[in-house]
Amino acid sequence: MDLILWRHAEAQEPDEGMGDLERALTRRGQQQASRMAAWLDRQLPEGTRILASPAVRTVQTARALQRKFKPHDELLPGAAPEALLRLAGWPDAKGPVLVVGHQPTLGRTIAQLLGMSEPDLAVKKGAVWWLRSRERGGAAQTVVVTVQTAELL
Repeated sequence: MDLILWRHAEAQEPDEGMGDLERALTRRGQQQASRMAAWLDRQLPEGTRILASPAVRTVQTARALQRKFKPHDELLPGAAPEALLRLAGWPDAKGPVLVVGHQPTLGRTIAQLLGMSEPDLAVKKGAVWWLRSRERGGAAQTVVVTVQTAELL
């Protein structure tokens, strides 16, 4: 199974009276999302299941891809890696899954899957981590397929 984790692009700082979930992408964030979406569109297989947090900034990031996606409350800020993995069907889902989400959930999920002793891993805004599960010699493995940032596209 391929699990693609995409952190939302750069978002506005919260204004007084604005809730965290209402924060929208900045102009720079819109450009980041657009560049990464163009790259992802060329890479993602047809039928990739796309899941996103319902926060405004993640919905805007996912919309840049111009493919159908489904918002899930299980991906809201502060979600547990276990909830993300369960929702994605890791490691047994039949096809690839793209999750558009938040820090620290994405970094913690990556650290867990890679067996890192430090539980927190930094994921840059707008970046994609593409992971693959496989079995070798009877043991499950997680392979990093690629890590991509919008600035390098």
